[in-house]
Amino acid sequence: MQLTTGSKAPEFEALNQKGETIRSKDLLGKKVVLYFYPKDDTKACTQQACDLRDNHTQLTTQGYTVIGVSPDDVKSHQKFINKYELPFMLLADTDHAIAEKFGVWQEKSMYGKKYMGIVRTTFLINEEGNITNIISKIKTAEHSKQILA
Repeated sequence: MQLTTGSKAPEFEALNQKGETIRSKDLLGKKVVLYFYPKDDTKACTQQACDLRDNHTQLTTQGYTVIGVSPDDVKSHQKFINKYELPFMLLADTDHAIAEKFGVWQEKSMYGKKYMGIVRTTFLINEEGNITNIISKIKTAEHSKQILA
């Protein structure tokens, strides 16, 4: 199923960097920036996370709760958050179940080799759990501007 603006966001459950279970239904009533990224502590993913960190106050002032999702595990997320002082939650999607529900686990290609991975995408979700925007052409160094535009 292809998600579009206006679609109900898929339900999910995952562990955050503290090992706490986070459920999508617990996010109802909040505006959520749910951003999917390939890997902790890689150049583009770090650039994106640090931009969101540096503009976190602006995002929260607009009412957003920022949540990152990648296939990395809880321990990797803890290190990533500590290293870059990230003020938001990261979810461990080690079996890529959330990424699959959101349609961002896709075949990719690098140096002619095909593999499955996360296609960097951000979903803005309103208080009712509906998708209000999908950002697929991510500018990692200016991602918060794309969200706030």
